[in-house]
Amino acid sequence: MKVRSARLLDLAAIESVHREAAARLSGVPPPARLWSVVSQTLSALLPLSQETLLYLAEKDGNLLGFVQASGQPLSLSLPAQVTTLQVLNLCVVEAADEEEVAGVLIDHLGQQAGRRGVRRLFVRIPLEDSLLGSFRSHGFRQYATESVLYSESTAVNQAPAPPGLRAVKGRDQTSLYHLYRKVTPQTVAQVEAPSYRDWRALRAASGRQELIERNEVVGWCRVLAGDDARPATISLMALPEPALVEELVDYTIRQTQARASWCSVRHYDSVMIGALCGRGFNILLHQSLLVRELMVREPVPEKRLVPSFG
Repeated sequence: MKVRSARLLDLAAIESVHREAAARLSGVPPPARLWSVVSQTLSALLPLSQETLLYLAEKDGNLLGFVQASGQPLSLSLPAQVTTLQVLNLCVVEAADEEEVAGVLIDHLGQQAGRRGVRRLFVRIPLEDSLLGSFRSHGFRQYATESVLYSESTAVNQAPAPPGLRAVKGRDQTSLYHLYRKVTPQTVAQVEAPSYRDWRALRAASGRQELIERNEVVGWCRVLAGDDARPATISLMALPEPALVEELVDYTIRQTQARASWCSVRHYDSVMIGALCGRGFNILLHQSLLVRELMVREPVPEKRLVPSFG
């Protein structure tokens, strides 16, 4: 088996493998198929000029599978400031040994990313996905789980906007980071955003962003508008106070204009999950959030004061 970087001439074969993997979902409910199409969209595969690592495994000239990862900020050369990558796709053809091919691709990605100064690889994968075991057996560990909630048509509540609501400004980033650290368990924050710079990299996505400020920032929301082919994407963060969360959820749902919407919520945010389910959202699937450390961090030796003579 040979593993190499993908080239433009490989795109047709890569598309075919991706379609084959998507076709295997034909027996699952439509929302799950929709989630797979959007979360592993081919638009992320096609432009090799984008900031992505894309490797394929082949044998005797036949494509067996491929793996793709991307980082923020994105660049072909993965500059020094890129220290984390998100695995976007891992597909293996049905006729191949899934465990063997996936393992080779995962290890190759880890080696190549490590050489480029990447410290960590992240992946989101449904708990029922057959590839979960391959990630676990090749250095990935779970640090959190999340629920993907979906609503085909959201009911709009005409309640007034929450007190203290306003648009996010550039100077608010530090306050939002403090809110993130308040609502996120330390064990999770230390993995995905151990520093303010890492946290800023996670928030590179666009969309309408607003926050609730009441002496301090207590809530935040972002809506990526949907259309007839793609549901709106909701992102929420708030202190775990039921009244506050319900106000924020009601307002955010109104911004989707009653379109199909989904939202990913971590397992430790049960108040948010309850508020969304109470407004017509259903849990579509549960995902495992995994990380693989590519570099071992060693503590800096402590400097001690010693007596000086002479």
